[in-house]
Amino acid sequence: MTIPITWVDAFSDVAFGGNPAAVCLLHEPLEDRHMQSIAFELGIAETAFLTPSDDPNTFGLRWFSPAVEIDLCGHATLASAHALHQGGVVDGAATLTFHTRSGPLRAAFVGDRIELDFPADPVNPAPVPDSLQGQWPDAVVVASGSTGFFTFVALSSAEAVRSYEPDLAAIASTGARALLLTAAGVPGSGADYVLRVFGPNVGIDEDPATGSAQCAAGPYWAAALGRDNLVAHQLSRRGATLYVRPDDDRVFIAGHATTVLAGDLWEGSR
Repeated sequence: MTIPITWVDAFSDVAFGGNPAAVCLLHEPLEDRHMQSIAFELGIAETAFLTPSDDPNTFGLRWFSPAVEIDLCGHATLASAHALHQGGVVDGAATLTFHTRSGPLRAAFVGDRIELDFPADPVNPAPVPDSLQGQWPDAVVVASGSTGFFTFVALSSAEAVRSYEPDLAAIASTGARALLLTAAGVPGSGADYVLRVFGPNVGIDEDPATGSAQCAAGPYWAAALGRDNLVAHQLSRRGATLYVRPDDDRVFIAGHATTVLAGDLWEGSR
């Protein structure tokens, strides 16, 4: 038995940019330990597991990092929609529904982009955790707080975000799943805001492109900048562009996706 698998670079219109995700279209549900083993074997930020339903446009969806199951993942959801469309499982007129640990999520094909409909994750103001004090001596912390997933820190300088050398032990000791570091974009750069995400507690030292981070960063920057349609640049080594539109308790996150390879995953070791 084999499982169809597609390797997709999400939030990028070229190969080797954005964030890689593996998308596995299952014939039947797999045991948790087997999905975790596959994600560990592949070793990329997330592996998505899709399970069909009686509705051709509705799927079960779970995400695993190499270390743990993830409650909410944007780039692997975008990659899943892309893989289903490119593989001819769904057509471009469909709005897809994914049933996940974070509730139902939707994806629509809008021009050459895929747009995700995710829940907002507002930032609750709080001091910078003690272990992160002094991490950015060349910038001012203009806001800090936490969400259900992230420690959130907004800096006064996009360059400070770009040049930050992460202290992964200090980040891990906050107890949060990840650190979301962000700043306003430089005028003329094409970005309203920039960000980086570090997740040593979920087995991802730096996430190349993070859709779920926009659920917090998007509403924050929409309020700070006074506009609703935003462009975010994630300043990882791979780079990524995300188009973000907060709307009340939802955040719409759009981007491109590019298939890198496709094939079959052998199930014989299960």
